[in-house]
Amino acid sequence: MAAVKSPIHLYRHLLRCVRKLPADAQPYYKHNIKQGFKSHSDETDKERIQQIIERAIEDAEWVIQKYAAKQAKPTK
Repeated sequence: MAAVKSPIHLYRHLLRCVRKLPADAQPYYKHNIKQGFKSHSDETDKERIQQIIERAIEDAEWVIQKYAAKQAKPTK
């Protein structure tokens, strides 16, 4: 897991992760990241913020693995 300590670090980390995805998938995930930050911008509970950070990193790793597995499959 990445050493992400604040929401702004998470935002930057997630946008860097998007670069690992295929070009046609990047706009969707960039939009998704921006919407997620807008929807949680008023969150003040530090424990809840940490939960959001951890979940976002887990989700990003899952998405990256999903696309890596798709690219690794041999085509017929």
